[in-house]
Amino acid sequence: DQFLAAAKHRRTVYGLKNTSAVSDKRVQDILEEVLSFSPSSYNTQPLRIVHVTGAKHVALWDAIIAAAEPVLKGAGEEVWNKMSGVFQMHKGAYGTVAFFDSKDAIAEAGKTHASAAHMFDEFSLYSSGMAQILFWSALELEGLGAILQPLNAIPPAEEAIKKFLAVPEDWKLRAHLNYGDLAQPQPEVPQK
Repeated sequence: DQFLAAAKHRRTVYGLKNTSAVSDKRVQDILEEVLSFSPSSYNTQPLRIVHVTGAKHVALWDAIIAAAEPVLKGAGEEVWNKMSGVFQMHKGAYGTVAFFDSKDAIAEAGKTHASAAHMFDEFSLYSSGMAQILFWSALELEGLGAILQPLNAIPPAEEAIKKFLAVPEDWKLRAHLNYGDLAQPQPEVPQK
């Protein structure tokens, strides 16, 4: 019941502070625990996670903003005006967790399970999504707010993230989650 309550209460929180009542070690422990039991098809284990806080979180967002600005301005000044505020909001959070899939791990698993290998990239999306919701719900239980976004929609931003975090070239960004203490009340449960 506790997990279902947390998952039901979990919301995208846009107003996040650059503080965390939960220690970095506790957040890292949660990430490692999620990685230890989060399922993957054929046990391929393609998920990779990078966690940054503090000055490194701010510098990451500076790199993302620098990479995204020309693309978004190219889509129109109004697009950039809207998105620059969103990026500043992300930068103002306490920490970032980037979720990646290792393409090398997926390819290696495909050698062992050749009959299903053509589906492994799609399967990795399911695995990543499960880990994201497990982690996000765990943060909810800890009292933190979070927002999950797919910055791989802006290719230069994905490249800037990978370069800044110095991850292997085969890693594919699936999503990033920013978190921190709530700067606004928890959003209401929408009617379905």
